[in-house]
Amino acid sequence: MRHGLVIGNTDGIGLALTRRLLEDGWAVTGLSRRPAAVEHDRYVHVAADVTAPGFPASLARALDAADGVDLCVYAAGVGDLLDPDDLGAQTRVLEVNLIGAARAVEVVVPRMLAAGGGHFIGLSSLADTLITPVAPGYAASKAGLSSYLIALGAALRPRGVHVSTVRFGFVDTKMAKGPVRPMMITVDRAVDVLMRCVRTRAAVVSYPRRMALLTAALRPVARTRARLGSR
Repeated sequence: MRHGLVIGNTDGIGLALTRRLLEDGWAVTGLSRRPAAVEHDRYVHVAADVTAPGFPASLARALDAADGVDLCVYAAGVGDLLDPDDLGAQTRVLEVNLIGAARAVEVVVPRMLAAGGGHFIGLSSLADTLITPVAPGYAASKAGLSSYLIALGAALRPRGVHVSTVRFGFVDTKMAKGPVRPMMITVDRAVDVLMRCVRTRAAVVSYPRRMALLTAALRPVARTRARLGSR
């Protein structure tokens, strides 16, 4: 039986993906700060915070109990807007979105290498191409995550471990903040995209494609505005 690990799965994309994997016959271990939102005979829940010092040990114990993992999806994420009076919130965004993912890789990938195969998916964002004063921590964390996973995937592919970076635009979850959310997709559609990635093991998935083209086109404008704003 295939075993999947979903990190950050008590709501949003992570929760919907957990349910889809179970429907498709997977055994699933979920890891998040809050109690389980799923009850199933093939589901095990681990309560842990990806920013806590004990996170790697909790993750290692969960993998040991599962006796291996075929798929790991890092779906944990936060996206606070900038408040200059609370820059600690931006630090937490970096800790959850980027450092937490790197710590998960540190625990999961060696086990996949030892087993001769596996698939690690990180949920990034089309915002990884932008420099935005509205949410600098979010954009920076996703830029770092995409860069790290893409490079890591190139290094690990010859050894049988696949790494995918899935770059979404706006998805209809609590993470979708701001008055304007163009081309927003449903959570179910996001899970469809993820499940296709599970099948194809594509290195990079950007969705929606029109949104990806738009953000790429806006990147020079955003950089220029950032430079002008700093003068």
